[in-house]
Amino acid sequence: MPPITDLAFDNSYARLPAELYQTIDPVPLPDPYLVAFNPEAAGLLDLDPSAQQPGELVEYLCGNRGLPGAQPIAMLYAGHQFGVWVPQLGDGRALLLGEVRNARGDKWDLHLKGGGPTRFARGGDGRAVLRSAIREYLACEALRGLGIPTTRALAVVGSDLSVRREGVETAATLLRLSPSHVRFGTFEALAARGRPDLVKALADYVIEHHFPQYRGRYGEWLREVVVRTARLMADWQAVGFAHGVMNTDNMSIVGVTLDYGPFCFLDEFDPGHIGNHSDHEGRYAFDQQPAVALWNLERLAEALTSLLPSREIDDALGAYASTFEESMGRRVRAKLGLAERRGDDAELARDLFQVMRRQRADYTRVFRALTWVGFSEAADSEALNGELTEPGALNPWLARYRARLAAEQSVDADRQARMARVNPVYVLRNWIAERAIRLAVEERDFSEVERVRLLLRYPCTETAAEQQLAQRPPAWARDLVVSCSS
Repeated sequence: MPPITDLAFDNSYARLPAELYQTIDPVPLPDPYLVAFNPEAAGLLDLDPSAQQPGELVEYLCGNRGLPGAQPIAMLYAGHQFGVWVPQLGDGRALLLGEVRNARGDKWDLHLKGGGPTRFARGGDGRAVLRSAIREYLACEALRGLGIPTTRALAVVGSDLSVRREGVETAATLLRLSPSHVRFGTFEALAARGRPDLVKALADYVIEHHFPQYRGRYGEWLREVVVRTARLMADWQAVGFAHGVMNTDNMSIVGVTLDYGPFCFLDEFDPGHIGNHSDHEGRYAFDQQPAVALWNLERLAEALTSLLPSREIDDALGAYASTFEESMGRRVRAKLGLAERRGDDAELARDLFQVMRRQRADYTRVFRALTWVGFSEAADSEALNGELTEPGALNPWLARYRARLAAEQSVDADRQARMARVNPVYVLRNWIAERAIRLAVEERDFSEVERVRLLLRYPCTETAAEQQLAQRPPAWARDLVVSCSS
């Protein structure tokens, strides 16, 4: 496996028309130190970190030294932010360092967040802060552990450089990986500038590199983007994940979770939960995510009208509802251990969610406790009743659930094993991330970041030594808030 200086770069995006980006080097980060390094993400690049001296490796990871073969660029895009059109966005504090192909032929963008201001910075300082870099580093790995498409996080590098957000914080960089960093908003920017030639050039590029089966068939390609996005929304909803800032510039054209800011996993089940305290109208509340994703896809489709007739656009967008419904139904049946698809599936799930909402039940813990419920009433685990404000509140629903299991001739042991593989013990709750952040920021102790990363690799595997991280939020964490600067 090569050292970082021997990565095989193929910078295809930098060969697109120059209007799509700015060529610019990162601004050096003073006195950098390593906060976190993800060996699993390094494996995606065939990278051997031990082949480099630690101090030298850190210089490359934060952009202070240029990687041989890389061509750093800041990507142009626009977007609808909280539903409002913003025509000039782009990578204001991030750089695509280059694209690396591994031995299997997979291409990964190396994207550096916090690399200094670009012409898209709109007066900002171009820096990331350690708090937000750690949150994204852990969030990428949390979703990956749950089997949800996501960017990956390679490394966090810190510095004592002061940065002002809500208060004064210290700077950091995050080096992340993704098959692509093209967004819905990338197409919106080109269409808004009246450049159908560039819309076509970008569409052809994306299809060639990520959807080669749809060469020359733009309608089928758009439909695939719609389908991937619908499935991603079902993934998020099924695990209780709220992204928090679903602007069109934060939506990936290849259907991966992109740009973690004020995300959260639900604690008490509240469908209308707003995870982002900057979202005053609740546009991106948990239960709004599927509808917002479709709205964002419609904005993408509008940007592609120079390539597609309205009939093909309508056909592509029409795949969203059925794909989301099918995907969500399949995931909920798996969480409930149901082996068959039946007409009352949606009603059974809806009624469970209604009880959970009334009981202020913890989303993750209820499904995990439900895993061990069996056919006999004696098998109703104390753990399940312990998640309710009124023990026994689920008994009428459990009677219907057992009847359904009996109709399927379900076998407890088999069903419970299936449910245990999809109902996690651990998710990246805000309090867990916050504790790791406080240790890192206040004491320069990064052990908790690594502890949490390792735990979230296999979130459905219960570990006796880590039971504390499966609990509801402690009292000190109940008023935690996160915003777009998170």
